Amino acid sequence: MYCFVLGLACATSTGFAQETKSDLAEVRQKAIEFLKARGQNSDGAYSPQIGIGVTALAATALMENGVAKTDPAVSKAVEIVAKSARDDGGIYADGSRLKMYETCVAILCLNKANDKGQYDDLLAKAAAYVRGEQFDEGEGRTPSDFEYGGAGYGGGSRPDLSNTSFLIESLQSLKSSENDDAIAKALQFVSRCQNLESEYNVSPDAAKINDGGFYYTVASGGNSPAGTDADGGLRSYGSMTYAGFKSMIYAGLEADDARVKAAQTWIQKNYTVKTNPGMGDAGLYYYYSLFAKALAVSGLDTIQDAQGVEHDWRAELVEHLKSLQAKDGSWTNKNTKWMEGDANLATTFCLLALSSCDTAEK
Repeated sequence: MYCFVLGLACATSTGFAQETKSDLAEVRQKAIEFLKARGQNSDGAYSPQIGIGVTALAATALMENGVAKTDPAVSKAVEIVAKSARDDGGIYADGSRLKMYETCVAILCLNKANDKGQYDDLLAKAAAYVRGEQFDEGEGRTPSDFEYGGAGYGGGSRPDLSNTSFLIESLQSLKSSENDDAIAKALQFVSRCQNLESEYNVSPDAAKINDGGFYYTVASGGNSPAGTDADGGLRSYGSMTYAGFKSMIYAGLEADDARVKAAQTWIQKNYTVKTNPGMGDAGLYYYYSLFAKALAVSGLDTIQDAQGVEHDWRAELVEHLKSLQAKDGSWTNKNTKWMEGDANLATTFCLLALSSCDTAEK
């Protein structure tokens, strides 16, 4: 567990207020009941029209929030994920255009369910598959190429920070090696998606904004859904900054690394649980899952914002998610960008965020 002290508060015992514990339990249970009783198809799938990704994420979220692996809602979903394994080692739906993404979230799901080693073979093959999809020497890239180390949706699609962060997390979850070459390569791509000019990032956009935040991709000329500034710099935004921050932690960077310091400064200046900074309500629930996971794995219990106000991010996020939750226990984003109009996906993201808000040992 990391302990960052550079302008943010170091992790200590928060005494997690009883009111927050009560709210967390209530909100979590309602969300679990929605996914078990209303969100899931009779065969165990969640929103199969958009592939197996939601099914894998939902099963993981349920397990992360204390639902037993033997619960039918979990076991049926996990079975669908496992049966989606392919001869090439990937785990994805028929006709999928998201093979890399689906395989990464499938790894997280099956690894969480793998209490008896029953998925060891599938996980080993899946790990080999995602390594093979990474942009590196095998794809004809060299370390000087901006695509190097990144991962896209699969099949040679342009690499981006979102998919690369899933690559890092999925491989890190397997803990196959303390010095994972694929994670080290991925860190090079992550560093180039940061608005920070340094020895690790000499891309054309590195110094234009230079605020320490992250954007979607440096590849193919660069892209940020948050837009550009007057000089053409790619604007940083919340979900990708937390994805980048989390990825740096998993890749083993220390608190005194310039990249970590710069990311922390951006987080401090843009702290909020109300919006996805730079994107408003677009991708809001994905933002919550990344926000909570990144801060949890960093070991931070509180954040001091740019005005010097200290925030218990867990308590504030639980309170805000409670205010947004529908009566049936679900969440749905009125902004349907990135498929968050799908209640199963939005609710799953919230459950994943809530699991990171739980200070109890799992």
